[in-house]
Amino acid sequence: MTFLWPSFLLLLILVPLGVWLFVMLERRRRRRIAGYGMLTRLAGEGGGAGQTESRSATAARWRRRVPAACLVLGLTLVVFAIARPQAVVSVPRVEGTVILAFDVSNSMAATDLAPTRMEAAKTAALAFVQHQPPTVRIGVVAFSDTGFSIQVPTDDPAQITAAIQRLQPERGTAIARGILASLTAIATDAAGPGAGYYTNPSLGGSPAPSPTPVPAGSFKDAVIVLLTDGENNQNPDPLEAAKAAADQGVRIYTVGIGTAAGSDLDIQGFKVHSQLDEAMLKQIASVTNGTYYAAADPGAFDAVYQGVQTRLVIRPEPMEVTSLFAGAGLLVLLVGGAASLVWLGRAP
Repeated sequence: MTFLWPSFLLLLILVPLGVWLFVMLERRRRRRIAGYGMLTRLAGEGGGAGQTESRSATAARWRRRVPAACLVLGLTLVVFAIARPQAVVSVPRVEGTVILAFDVSNSMAATDLAPTRMEAAKTAALAFVQHQPPTVRIGVVAFSDTGFSIQVPTDDPAQITAAIQRLQPERGTAIARGILASLTAIATDAAGPGAGYYTNPSLGGSPAPSPTPVPAGSFKDAVIVLLTDGENNQNPDPLEAAKAAADQGVRIYTVGIGTAAGSDLDIQGFKVHSQLDEAMLKQIASVTNGTYYAAADPGAFDAVYQGVQTRLVIRPEPMEVTSLFAGAGLLVLLVGGAASLVWLGRAP
């Protein structure tokens, strides 16, 4: 259990001070009774009567102590409530997952889509995030000559937006790395929060065994949206990675970023012509039973999240339990107050 305002727990110091004060007052009361000679008189009476009086005195002591104990316990619970406790609880949720896989290679700096391909891809993805239904969690993967997860699947639009806005063009293009990193993100998310998000075997962890192939597109709880110009210049073969996704039943929706005419780029002093490779993107989508869209297609992302089916999952989530502690504390205080009024004829 954690606390949002842990400094308020210092108020618990007052609890033992209150117990000490109660003990001091109880001892003072007993000395007063002894001073009046009541204890001597009780001890000098007959056996049966003495036993009855002794039992009566014991009951009276407990009647004084129960309200006091309720007061101490109730105030302790209220102090915990003031510190705003949080507990991790298992919450059932109905959700699906979309992985946005962004090409961040040098060619995404081309200007055949204004202002650049990268900015056009960001704009399309951010529009999707803004219309994200509450049942869809979104993760972000970036790939150039390697692939890596930069945002684990979440339903927090602010985190997703921040991850997308950080993207900048970098090195070469390995579409297969982006697909494999996206599959890793999906598998890790399905495994639960205890799993790690390694997207490169050299970083740690052991490789997962090859899954038994299933019909393409049969895993409907999660999809990959591949935003790229389709120009692949790094191994492995993108179609082999697409086949791996198809074997797991994961669909890939490809979004072509760029134009067939293309654009010239100045990369480290060299002039490079880059253009959209629609044929490659259509093949990747076809292999996985997905669909190819052009970046300018306004219905592209609508079709994506409408095609994601939801599943019931149990996820541990931090939840504030202040109301439980506050309610329990007030209940105990009320019980103690009622007991004091009934047994002692006064408030505690």
